[in-house]
Amino acid sequence: MSSPDEDLVLIRKLAELLNDSGLGEIEYETDGRRVRLAKQAAAAAAPIFVGGPTPAAAAPVAAGAAPAAAAPPVADDASNPGAVKSPMVGTAYLSPEPGKPAFINVGDKVAAGQTLLIIEAMKTFNPIKAPKAGTVSKIIIGNAQPVEFGQVLLIVD
Repeated sequence: MSSPDEDLVLIRKLAELLNDSGLGEIEYETDGRRVRLAKQAAAAAAPIFVGGPTPAAAAPVAAGAAPAAAAPPVADDASNPGAVKSPMVGTAYLSPEPGKPAFINVGDKVAAGQTLLIIEAMKTFNPIKAPKAGTVSKIIIGNAQPVEFGQVLLIVD
């Protein structure tokens, strides 16, 4: 039998996984105990806890994942025709390895198919390539930053 502290740690980890994965719902069952978390339609970042602590317990986890100040620019960037979006959930790296120069910088001209950055997902490094030739006008994410599926990473105009 687990302690309330262990239960809270599990619920927070599941809430983090729910937010990081882009899923709408997640369910976990072990030893006859079941925890189900689902995002509310009106407040997509706030998971609902069934059989666990109140939603307020997870609010810091959800709020820490996406600062409110970043929301308006994301909408503008997402509608930009040069937006390069993440094809997966993972950790984005702007250089091939620590201490090496970044793949690209703002103002760089890139060719279609050129590696812009890499995303580590499940211990695999996936190159994110330029969908078209152009100039890097904005890099939205930081090095070693967790990214969501569909999140705008940078803009190539």
